[in-house]
Amino acid sequence: MDGGDGLGMTTHPATGRPALDLTLRVGCSLVYENTAPAVVLLNLRPRADPYQALQEERLSFGEKLPVEEFVDSHGNLVYRVMLHPGRNEIRHDALVSVSSQPDNAGWSGAEPVPPGELPPAMLRYTLPSRYCDSDKLVNFAWQQFGQVEHGLARVQAISTWVHRNIEYRYASGRPDLSAWDVLQRGYGVCRDFAHLQVALCRTFNLPARYITGHLPDIGFPDPTNHMDFHAYTEIYLGGKWFTFDARFNVPRIGRVKVSCGFDAVDGAFSTIYGAANLTSFQVWAYQVRRGTVSVGDPIDVALRLDNRWEIDLDASMPAGG
Repeated sequence: MDGGDGLGMTTHPATGRPALDLTLRVGCSLVYENTAPAVVLLNLRPRADPYQALQEERLSFGEKLPVEEFVDSHGNLVYRVMLHPGRNEIRHDALVSVSSQPDNAGWSGAEPVPPGELPPAMLRYTLPSRYCDSDKLVNFAWQQFGQVEHGLARVQAISTWVHRNIEYRYASGRPDLSAWDVLQRGYGVCRDFAHLQVALCRTFNLPARYITGHLPDIGFPDPTNHMDFHAYTEIYLGGKWFTFDARFNVPRIGRVKVSCGFDAVDGAFSTIYGAANLTSFQVWAYQVRRGTVSVGDPIDVALRLDNRWEIDLDASMPAGG
């Protein structure tokens, strides 16, 4: 392994960023069935990001489906797919290098940036949005967190409150619930936790955005073992985006970012126009030993290295990591 920053963190000698010393297999299989032509927007591929690197990737769109690729206003890579009547199968499979360091490891300078000094592009992330209706949460937010020091301490207090007071119920998600609704309801899925945390941070003029991606269980055994797309948040402090995840409320390892935006409108893995039914849905996100798996191979959880406390590093740092 290369480098070191004097704090026990392995870094890449050229970039100074944490070395990408773990290999993940991530992807999904989606089957849509419809009786008439329909359109679906798909947001599946990992974003270009300095903290993750694609080793290998394959994305297939069934039998000669017309596809258009474009980048949306948040920088997400989106595919517009014309579904034929009948069965349509879409599959994404990728090997991605990530760091063995947990969220925000080694980062400092997390002071809040006043609205008058924010880069103009950050201002939009302080405003209410469809699912992050922060304007409805102002009174609650100030009553609950107004006495907490503004900045990192307040963001962490919000994350901890959401984690402790909103019950996680697998498969309880609904597409019509906003942050305000989740607060009244008292339970939800990861998307609901993220919406509520984003909205509460925005009430204090902290830029906050909704993130979707993959989260393997590296250094974190998960007895429920549900591999699914995951939603969490990023909060802009001290000139950079810090990761927070009220669903777990502990630093995690190995996130693979797929999309970001105001809320789930921008982060949905699929948006359907027409009468298409998602009849089969499988997601995978787990660590493998580098060089033992190729994209397109059968999914084999017997090769899985995560879902335990121990962390198995790659024998060598991936090129470009």
